[in-house]
Amino acid sequence: MDDNRGAARQIDLNCDMGESFGAYRIGADEAVMPLITSASIACGFHAGDPLVMRRTVRLAREHGVAVGAHPGYRDLAGFGRRTMKCSPDEVYTDVLYQIGALAAFCRAEGVPLRHVKPHGALYNTAAADPATAEAVARAVADFDRSLALYAPPGSALERAGLSAGLRVVREAFADRGYAADGSLLPRSHPGAVLADPELAAAQARRIACDGTVTAGTGETVAVPAGTLCVHGDHPNAVDVLRRIREELAAAGVTVAPPHAW
Repeated sequence: MDDNRGAARQIDLNCDMGESFGAYRIGADEAVMPLITSASIACGFHAGDPLVMRRTVRLAREHGVAVGAHPGYRDLAGFGRRTMKCSPDEVYTDVLYQIGALAAFCRAEGVPLRHVKPHGALYNTAAADPATAEAVARAVADFDRSLALYAPPGSALERAGLSAGLRVVREAFADRGYAADGSLLPRSHPGAVLADPELAAAQARRIACDGTVTAGTGETVAVPAGTLCVHGDHPNAVDVLRRIREELAAAGVTVAPPHAW
């Protein structure tokens, strides 16, 4: 099933969560959770650990936030943002392993697992590489075909998810800059991160209402999306999310997780 909310009056607002591990604290999960409708929770490979996973699932339950798995490359040192040379079999087993790990905590806490969203470099690789995309989609489908797959619009990951019979929810980013081809600007590029709450809120409203963004080079780019992501590891993520909620409400857009549509 293909979910396109290019001109919808409701949209999911998601955030990557549970990315602390050991002695390292990343993100303001307690402050962010009340402002979102779905949380993609790290599964221990790029970030997170068992204690953090359980705590984050519980936090989501307390605030009625839908829970998804956020599998990444096995790269704690690089926070999962470094491309790794993994075979499709390695991607499949690593993604399946991570979904299963988070699902165990969801089951223990009485929380449904709703979606899967790859993290960082795995997300970007799966967006462009059909073999990686197929491995991710196959892992999701083999675990539970009722899970939604979050994917960039028009990507290899979207196509693989649809081919696997999954519900695909197209994702756009409120706090990231776009290139003219619809891809995200590399983080090293000027304008890649929209740290200003006003800029992020304006982009969120345009995506939710028009299904478009303005690329860094000035072109209008189509990004039909059913879910908007804000990165929880940004220092001002709470301010960004609050301003986005205000802007979407002013535009008459309701925020709700995909399973509630």
